[in-house]
Amino acid sequence: MKAMVLNQYGEEAAFSLTDVAKPQVVAGHVLVQVAASSVNTVDTMIRTMGEALPLSPALPAVLGMDFAGTVVEVGEGVTDFAIGDEVYGCAGGLADLQGALAEFMLADARLIARKPGNLSMREAAALPLVGITAYEGLQRAGIGAGQQVLVHGGSGGVGHVAVQLAKHFGARVYSTGGGDAQLELISRLGAVPINYKTEQVADYVTTHTDGRGFDVVFDSVGGANMANSFEAAALNGHVASTVAMVDLDLSVAHFKGLSLHVVFMLIPMLHNHKREDHHQILNALTTIVEAGALVPVLDEQDFELSQAGLAHARLQSGQAMGKVVIDV
Repeated sequence: MKAMVLNQYGEEAAFSLTDVAKPQVVAGHVLVQVAASSVNTVDTMIRTMGEALPLSPALPAVLGMDFAGTVVEVGEGVTDFAIGDEVYGCAGGLADLQGALAEFMLADARLIARKPGNLSMREAAALPLVGITAYEGLQRAGIGAGQQVLVHGGSGGVGHVAVQLAKHFGARVYSTGGGDAQLELISRLGAVPINYKTEQVADYVTTHTDGRGFDVVFDSVGGANMANSFEAAALNGHVASTVAMVDLDLSVAHFKGLSLHVVFMLIPMLHNHKREDHHQILNALTTIVEAGALVPVLDEQDFELSQAGLAHARLQSGQAMGKVVIDV
């Protein structure tokens, strides 16, 4: 089969279109003919950082975590899927798991689900990693109807899904963005846009919550922005973060009695830990999508398998609006 292979890591690392062995189906897995894969920030981090990341696969490597495609073989013990089923998931591209930048990939049946019937393969491939991350973070933060929820970075990959899911769960949603296009997208997705470049945290907390703070803050920006999340949260509020690698004074969180939820959705793949949770979340996302409450946003530029390097560059440029998708 054809695959885009990395033979070295680093800032200048390039993909090479290569003939590699087609995976053999094994128990508990399905073989999927890949139709599309989307690029996530972690994919670009693996390519550039290599061994500095403990989750990077050994070289030569086939990256690509997210995919949508069709089941062509079913392994022993798999009962939820049959040949011909259209599926999606986040099931490879790290550690010892071959990724989706190939014509076929082997996927653990516990990491995939039936593709939403109202999404194209490209749209479905954009959803798994960001969808699971947003869903897990909001659930762990106790999302509920009537709450006021702030999403930092609501036009980004994870953020634009978190905005829609929070609205689906009945919350009043607000979201930060830094440009006209980002703020317009946030508004179109059903949230109240907040320009973090022109509005201070204290100001928008006063404007939108009468100074009380937000019940849930979903922080898809992370890093130093975590301090803004603590400031924006209500007493005994919840902060869910997808980027918690930061040295930070927790005094504000202490005196507000905040709960911090760190979401690292790669744990099931890396450690073979509760993989069935991802199957269940993806099934829930399929139901929500088919009900019309969640639509993934795709970047305007299209890429083919042989253009995987350009797709990575597009995401790294910061110019993409929505998920960058590669047709396989």
